[in-house]
This record gives sequence, C-alpha cells and structure tokens, in this order.
Amino acid sequence: MRDGGYHRASNVMPRCNQAAVRAVQRVLHKPENGKPAMKTSAMKTNILRLTAASGLLALMTGVAAAQNPDLTKNPENTGRAPSATEATKSNSDLKEWQVAKSAKVGLAQAIATAEGKAEGEEKGGRAIDADFEKADSKNPARYAIKVVYPSGKLVEHGVNADTGDLYKSENQPIERYFTRLKASDFQNAKVSLKDAIALAEQKVPGSKAYEAEVEREGNSVEYEIKLALTDREQEVKVGPDGTVKND
Repeated sequence: MRDGGYHRASNVMPRCNQAAVRAVQRVLHKPENGKPAMKTSAMKTNILRLTAASGLLALMTGVAAAQNPDLTKNPENTGRAPSATEATKSNSDLKEWQVAKSAKVGLAQAIATAEGKAEGEEKGGRAIDADFEKADSKNPARYAIKVVYPSGKLVEHGVNADTGDLYKSENQPIERYFTRLKASDFQNAKVSLKDAIALAEQKVPGSKAYEAEVEREGNSVEYEIKLALTDREQEVKVGPDGTVKND
C-alpha cells in the first residue's frame, strides 16, 4: 500500500467532519435576532437548530464516505479491481469461473508460459489440459497446465493467474491421457490449444477462457473450452480445422 495514497484517502473524512462540526457550532451558538432569548424559547429554537445541524452532519459524512473507496472491496485503496487471489479470499463461495474473471493473466498467456518451459534438454511441449484453480492456504489463484513433450513426458506447470509467473512443475502419469490419445496427436494438430482458446473467445464476445482440454475426434483432436461471462459460464468446442461450435 502506498503511503501517499493512504493519507489522501484517510484525510477526506476528517476534513469533511471538521467542516460539518464548525457549521453545527455556528448554528447552535447564533443568537436569535442578535438578542438573548427567553429560556423556553431558546430551548425550542436550539432543538430545531440541533435537528438541522444533525442533518447537515449526516450529509457531509455521506459525501466523505462516497469519496473514500470501500477498503473491503479494494484492500490497497488504489482504485483498481481486486485480483483473483483477493477475490477468492473475500468470498470463498465463488465458483471458479466467477473468480477467473478477475485474473490479470489470461489462459492463453499462461499456456504460452507453460509451453515455453523446457524439460531438461527437451523443448517443444504442447499444452493438452488447463484448469483455473482458486487460491488456497498454500497457493495463489493459478492455472494448472499439463504439457506433453515430444518424448511423451507429461508435466503439470503451475502459473500464477495474477502475475503470470511459473512457480512450480510436477511430473504426471501419462496413462490416463495416452490410452485415448498419442503424443503425436498433439504435436501434429494444425490448431493448438492456445489457438483454440483465442478462437473460442472471439466467437463469444466479452468472454474469458478459464478451462480447456483436448479430446479425440475421429482421427484428430477436438478442444473443449469453458468460458466465463458476466453472469454465467459457457462451453464451446473447437474442431481440428478451427471451427467453433456451441456445446
């Protein structure tokens, strides 16, 4: 949190309150017609003045509150939207697609990062599966991306959904995937998973991909892409030729 931003935001309320208090004091201490008033009359007058002053104070406080951002929604008080990790912490009941909308890094960018990670001397990995996962006690909001390499090795890379940094890599068993698909199927596909995501997002304006996987379709592959929209999620399929169809 920047100190300057904090002081600017925190000083808005005191200045407004001070102005309101001074206004209240002027109202309460103003003599009626410039002359001392009778005791009963002065009491009634002061009650009316106090009521008016209370309304003025409430109005000034409301203005200050409107000028001061809600720190529960914007912890750093910078005017920016909360990150995916902050969104998870503020409401753990949100579903993955709801939190994914706040991610600063898109799925296609995360896949590019994962595919760019070499395994030893081996390069040229292709992503075959990607899932958005909410933040937990041990991990930030992240994308879990499985990448297959030309040798058939399968590795899951974790990419931070807010920074884009690759922060962990784990070897994965290959049997579950390669009983129905071969490593060459991914390597030979004309449309990559990253390309399929871009096509799906273009097909559904305003959407943001947060989950994707590869399935067999005849002698080739097909991509299933889940998209997050403003108020719902939607799944589309992308064929090996780049054709997009709603599920």
